[in-house]
Amino acid sequence: MKFLRGTVKFLFFVFLMLDCAVFTLIYMVGNQVSDTYKINQGETLTLNTSVPVKAIYKNTSAVDSKTYQVGETFTVDLKIFGVIPFSTADVQVVDDMYAAVLGTPFGMKIYTEGVLVIELSDINTKNGTVNPAKQAGIRVGDYIESVNGEKVTCNEDLSYLVEASGGQALNFKINRDGKTVYIKAKPQKSSDDDMWRLGIWVRDSSAGIGTLTFYSPSTNIVCGLGHGICDDDTETLLTVERGEMVNAQIVSVTKGAAGSPGELKGKFTFDSIADIELNSDCGIYGTLKGSLQVANLTEIALKQEVEDGEAQILCTTSGDTAKLYSCTIKKRTANYLSKTQNFIVTVTDKELLSATGGIVQGMSGSPILQNGKLIGAVTHVLVDDSTKGYGIFAENMLETAQSVANEQLKEAS
Repeated sequence: MKFLRGTVKFLFFVFLMLDCAVFTLIYMVGNQVSDTYKINQGETLTLNTSVPVKAIYKNTSAVDSKTYQVGETFTVDLKIFGVIPFSTADVQVVDDMYAAVLGTPFGMKIYTEGVLVIELSDINTKNGTVNPAKQAGIRVGDYIESVNGEKVTCNEDLSYLVEASGGQALNFKINRDGKTVYIKAKPQKSSDDDMWRLGIWVRDSSAGIGTLTFYSPSTNIVCGLGHGICDDDTETLLTVERGEMVNAQIVSVTKGAAGSPGELKGKFTFDSIADIELNSDCGIYGTLKGSLQVANLTEIALKQEVEDGEAQILCTTSGDTAKLYSCTIKKRTANYLSKTQNFIVTVTDKELLSATGGIVQGMSGSPILQNGKLIGAVTHVLVDDSTKGYGIFAENMLETAQSVANEQLKEAS
C-alpha cells in the first residue's frame, strides 16, 4: 500500500512538472509569434522561434499553401514541436514585395490641424492672477481648430481672434484625442502688456531632419523616420494639416555617447520630394511629387524571415550619399505585439562608430538590410548606450504605406 501511495505521489509530481513545463513553453513561445502573417505564393509559413513551432492547416483538405492564390487568406493552428497547440494565426498570400531602398537625409516641415496647446500659464490682471483657458476646461494636448466658427491654422490666427474679442466670450472647437469638444472661454486683460489673453501657449508647426527609408513604386508613397513626429512639450503625436518632405544634406555630426544622444545636423536644399500625407507611429508618409535617385528595387523581408545576427545599416553621415555599415540585430521579446520597436540594432562598424558613436538623432529611418532584403529601419537610439537603438519591421512600414495609398484612392473616388 505504501508503495502504491508513493507511486501515485511520484506520478502526480511528474504530471505537475510536465504541466508547468508546458505552460512555460506556451508563455515563452506565445511572445514570439503573431496572430497574422504574410507569405509569398508557393511558400509555406516557417516560424523563427526559440522552440520549434509548426503551422498546421485547420482545413485538412489543404495540403500546403501552394494551393492558395495571391490575395487569399487561410488559418493555421500553431503547435509547439508540431504537437502542443497554443494559438492560431491568419495567413495572407501576397506577391513578393519590393521597394527602392534610400537611406538619404530629408527635411520635413509639417503644420498641424489647428494649433496645439502646449502649456497653460497664468495671466496677471488688475484683479489678480487668473487662467481663463484652464478655468474653461482647455487642456494641454488639445488642438484648437476654430474660434467662433473661424478656422485657426496658425498662432497668429488665434492671437488675432483673442485680441479682437475685446474680452467677449469665445466659442472654441477643439480636437481632444480624436473627439470634438466645444468650450466657451472668456479672455482677460493682461496687466503686463494690456493685451487680451487666454493663458495658453500653442504650436502650429514642426521641422527637422530625418532619413528616408524607402519608396514604394506600387503605391507611389515615400516614407522615412520609422517613428512619428511628437511635440517636444506634450509628447503627443502631431496631427498633420499639411506638410512637405524636401531633400537635405548632412553638414556636421555631434557624436553620441552614453547618456548624451548625438545628432546629424543638416540643411534643407528645398528640392521637394513629397507632400506629407500621414504622421504615424510607424513614420512619415508622403506622395512622391519630386524626383528620387532610385537604384534597383530590393525585396522586403516578411517579419518571420528576420533573424538575430549580422545585418547592415544604410545611412548618410556627410552630404547626401548613403553608405552601408555593419551591425547586428536581436529581436525583442514580444516583438510581434508592437508595430514599431520590433528589434534592437547594435552598430559594430568601426568607421560608423568613429564618426557618430553609433546611432544618433537624424539617423531615424535608416534602412536595415539582411540577406539581401530590406528588413526594417532604425527608429530610436538607446540613451544609455549610443551604439544601440530600436528598429521597426519593414513589413509594418509597407502596410502603413499601402493604407495611405488606399485612403487616397477612396478620396479620389
